[in-house]
Amino acid sequence: MKKKSTKKTPNKSPQEAGALVPSMSSAGSLTSLLANLRSVILEARQQVIRAVDVVQVRTCWIVGRHIVEFEQCGQPRAAYGKSVLAQVSAQLTAEFGKGFDASNLRYMRLFYQAFPNCDALRHELSWTHYRATKVKRKAKGAQP
Repeated sequence: MKKKSTKKTPNKSPQEAGALVPSMSSAGSLTSLLANLRSVILEARQQVIRAVDVVQVRTCWIVGRHIVEFEQCGQPRAAYGKSVLAQVSAQLTAEFGKGFDASNLRYMRLFYQAFPNCDALRHELSWTHYRATKVKRKAKGAQP
């Protein structure tokens, strides 16, 4: 069994030990490093936001499809009236929080009716964009 050495090693400077300690001469490279890191972090955050938008748009489209196809049997409205959306809204809001009120479910239904082909959706657009533009235009001409 080997015995541990009790010799003290001489203290090395952080530069000698290989540490990344900026010196006065590398202040410009530190600034450059920080700028590059900021750029990477900001780009990653934008990618996350875009990914969330894509998932949210797809989710709203699927919810709208379910309302139209399964609850309304493909008809513009359910035969049993408006109470279904109110009941669905109450249950979804209780379970998942805001974003599922009856008016938003109506927008999801209109969204599916305006874009029955999911592949036609643009991944650059958010649910807010769809809701504010194309779906609202459809809603103006739609029956209540």
